[in-house]
Amino acid sequence: MLQQYRARIENARVYDVACISGLEHASRLSQRLDNRVLFKREDQQSVYSFKLRGAYNKIAQLTAAQRARGVVTASAGNHAQGVALAAQHLGMSAHIVMPRTTPALKVEAVRAMGGKAILHGDAYDDAREHAEQLVRDKGWTMIHPYDDPDVIAGQGTIGLELLQQCATLDAVFVPVGGGGLLAGVAAAIKAVNPGVRIIAVEPDDSNCFAAAMQAGRRVVLPQVGLFADGVAVRQIGEETFRVARHLVDGTVLVSVDEICAATRDIFYDKRALPEPAGAVAVAGLKRWVHENGVHGQTLAAIISGANVNFDRLRHIAERAELGDDAEALLAVTLPERPGAYKQFLRQLGKRVITEFNYRYADGGKAHVFLGLRLAGGADELETLTTALRVQGYEVVDMHGNEMAKDHVRFMVGGRCPGLPNERLFRFEFPERPGACADFLHAIGSRWNISLFHYRNHGAAYGRVLCGLQIPKKEWAECRRSLDALGYEYAEETDNPAYRLFLGTD
Repeated sequence: MLQQYRARIENARVYDVACISGLEHASRLSQRLDNRVLFKREDQQSVYSFKLRGAYNKIAQLTAAQRARGVVTASAGNHAQGVALAAQHLGMSAHIVMPRTTPALKVEAVRAMGGKAILHGDAYDDAREHAEQLVRDKGWTMIHPYDDPDVIAGQGTIGLELLQQCATLDAVFVPVGGGGLLAGVAAAIKAVNPGVRIIAVEPDDSNCFAAAMQAGRRVVLPQVGLFADGVAVRQIGEETFRVARHLVDGTVLVSVDEICAATRDIFYDKRALPEPAGAVAVAGLKRWVHENGVHGQTLAAIISGANVNFDRLRHIAERAELGDDAEALLAVTLPERPGAYKQFLRQLGKRVITEFNYRYADGGKAHVFLGLRLAGGADELETLTTALRVQGYEVVDMHGNEMAKDHVRFMVGGRCPGLPNERLFRFEFPERPGACADFLHAIGSRWNISLFHYRNHGAAYGRVLCGLQIPKKEWAECRRSLDALGYEYAEETDNPAYRLFLGTD
């Protein structure tokens, strides 16, 4: 089997449309991990993904009669663009069945390459079934996204390139969806240099290959996570599993937070923005190094694509710090008394606060949702939470709480009926140590803080929303104190957003 695939891969026709993608040294990540880390940049292809390799190789092998009839596939992602480009280059028709829920940008990209987009159904399975019906009705040839020997061979050319670009590889990390890339790369590398380890990487909520390896047979996952949609496959391919199961040296599962952290690492090293699936292999490389204590080796990760939806970037940035244990999320209950807020900040020391949500609560307490940047990772977090509890604070670690990270952190606050004399202000705090302490010194213990919201946005000034309980006769004095502080601010007490969602009436 291995030598048969080696011959297929060496004879694969991909370079009519694909380029030999770069194998680039990631200097920052290499230094952090104490290994030589290399990025295989498949995001550099003309369709920003490796998928055109397998699609073109498959279509190029068709007979003249098959080409004349045309091809069809079902895809809402990178494979769709690969098939459209391949067919356009060979002067034939390509029909791409896509769910009606596919973003317009992807539909337009297929049509721009000459593909005939057919919108059908609300999910991928609906589109796939319709494509299979069109094969029966029209006689078109199905171009499978991964479970086809010619597609596998096309993707395998990446493995040959890796061996030609670096003679000292110790391990290659490959993202896994349906398994075409994994099977092709593993076959290419193991046929030439069986000493290079092949590590399969999957999201922990889309682990169809790891589940199949554990069971010794292909299994169907009951559901898959959709964040890394390019590898969100419920069952590994039949042919891809047959090829890959005996060639892979290990599997690594990574979380959404780890994928986001890897996206940040790629950006910092190369100023490139992969899609979530494109960063999966880098996330797996990092986890594998930490779990195995590896040093001084040459490790390559395939960045498989860069067709990221722009609206995903905010979520990626928010979760990136959590993926490296570089940020802690804590829920802390404070006593509601003068000076309690200042005392709590002293307990945090010089740590950088990334988020601070505070709202007065009934029963003489206040609840804080707190983000902190950690230099010492999990060990520092344990030290901090222990110290806070010793001081009498109620502390809950929110690091692994998906609901808290996705929803509650943005909903902390709320109305507080019956709270007297609250006025709301919007501030710009300079992003420097002591800025919050200066603010607390300015207001002293005369006016109680009833609401405080801050998030680090990476700018020179932090945006802060603050509620103060100010008796009417003290308004002028409070204004003078805030003016003397020198921070830009505006009162928002009459803002309808405050009245509707945060107010006291």
